[in-house]
Amino acid sequence: MAEPLLVLFVVVALAWPLGHYLAAVMRGDPLRSDILFGWLERPIYRLLGTRPQAGMGWRGYAKAFLLSNLLLAVVIWTIFMTQAWLPLNPDGVPNMSWDLALHTMVSFLTNTNQQHYSGQAQLSYLAQMTGIVGLQVVTPVMGLAMVAATLRGLFGGRKPQAQADGQATTIDVGNYWADVVRAALRFVLPLCLVLSALLTWQGVPATLAAGPVATPVAASAEFKEQKIPLGPVAPMVAIKQLGSNGGGWYGPNSSVPLENPTPLSNFLEAVAIALIPVSIVFMVGPFTGRRRFGAMVFATMLAMSVVSAGLSLWSEGHSATALDAALMEGKEVRLGVDASALWAALTTQVNNGSVNTMLDSTAPLTGMVSMVNMLINAIWGGVGCGLQQFIVYLLLAVFLAGLMTGRTPELFGRKIEGPEVRLLAVLVLLQPVVILGFTALTLAWPGLAGNSNPGFHGISQVFYEYVSAFANNGSGFEGLGDATSWWNVTCAIVLALGRYPALVIPLAIAAMLAAKRRAPEGAGSLQIETPTFVLTLIGIVIILTLLQFMPVLVLGPVADHLSLSQLLAR
Repeated sequence: MAEPLLVLFVVVALAWPLGHYLAAVMRGDPLRSDILFGWLERPIYRLLGTRPQAGMGWRGYAKAFLLSNLLLAVVIWTIFMTQAWLPLNPDGVPNMSWDLALHTMVSFLTNTNQQHYSGQAQLSYLAQMTGIVGLQVVTPVMGLAMVAATLRGLFGGRKPQAQADGQATTIDVGNYWADVVRAALRFVLPLCLVLSALLTWQGVPATLAAGPVATPVAASAEFKEQKIPLGPVAPMVAIKQLGSNGGGWYGPNSSVPLENPTPLSNFLEAVAIALIPVSIVFMVGPFTGRRRFGAMVFATMLAMSVVSAGLSLWSEGHSATALDAALMEGKEVRLGVDASALWAALTTQVNNGSVNTMLDSTAPLTGMVSMVNMLINAIWGGVGCGLQQFIVYLLLAVFLAGLMTGRTPELFGRKIEGPEVRLLAVLVLLQPVVILGFTALTLAWPGLAGNSNPGFHGISQVFYEYVSAFANNGSGFEGLGDATSWWNVTCAIVLALGRYPALVIPLAIAAMLAAKRRAPEGAGSLQIETPTFVLTLIGIVIILTLLQFMPVLVLGPVADHLSLSQLLAR
């Protein structure tokens, strides 16, 4: 247990000061670094045609978010389909097909990084650095900007802005462009620079030269030489870990020694997975002025994280099927079982998706824990979007707790009424409809799934792919033949449905609540910053997950575990 505890200690120790610094950045407080960063930011604001002090209503903020995503989508999709004709392609990588380029673009645009390609063989250096690494920097801070705007709406961080007609007011939730620019330049990129240097020191490649050609030890007439792909790997690994991205430079991700060469690099990358999401949790208290609320968020997420990681460590190392699973192809042997199980837990608690072992080869119950982590999608979660999903659970818990106690549901003195509940219902129902619908359709059509196992594990493979897409995680059970038009198109749809409603709808709800008259909190008000409410919130999260997905979990990983247990007992 030494490594998991050390990772947790280092993450919390670093995230505490980073969270307070991030709160100052997102508030726009004067900082000593303004001399440097102000010089970098001012030309960007002029290019965007915006003033950072100018606020936006929630509709304007959401439109700016969606517009920026649309423009990036067109540019990146074009780069992927024309990379063979563009510079920085020393290995002569061909163009991507339209459907693979579509899936790859949507995957990285939604901060998911689900890969139906092998990066070292199917992307040029230019495509990697712009379409992949570029989006890996931008999309996390977009999520961070959206959650900052939502918190401003919930807690009245900005004063109401008068509309042009002078008759109504629109809640000022901040300036989208300023939030994105400040978060990227002042927070994410400096962290990436530090981690990239540390990984380069550990042996991760960082070059624009073509990869060398080696003669294999067991050379034959058909296999005389092997080209070893290199590239600017270290910067990509740094942002993929810190930005809850996860897409690897190499197809097998951080299980490749070039991407994760030493135990120290493995430790650094594991810490990086959770660092920014936990920092955002620590940001909540100083950013909103309600430190007890920030402590409640941290306690809830930490409790779920510890239970999840403990179950993964037990399942992978000590369950009835762990020994059998250890003989499967793709099992990690360089770094050990505990390091693999911890990474599997962290990468799905956070919307990261990177792997240092093949999840398809883990014990069935380990795979189920990973699925449940993604279905909850609020155990730390991705950069910004994890806290956004937590707010959805919080609103649901307040509403249900109000019904159970016979009081009008209120959050911080503002009533949660029909319009807000209907929007919450859309988010609650969207997840099972999309995931279960596409899973059922894929399994029902013969030959469509392309799964390597026709039994219970095959169900898990298909279900995991759609869960990963909807949760914007990106990891997968790699026994799946997902490089087809069906998988590319359907996963692109699921990726978009899992990203945009989950970011925009909570912002709309926050603005609707902020527009209401605030009643003073008294003895009869629901106290959410208590251990009792934390347990209630966790209970509602578990009940929602089990009610919606228990049948498919039983048919997939649970049945897989039982069948393997019977096989081992014979």
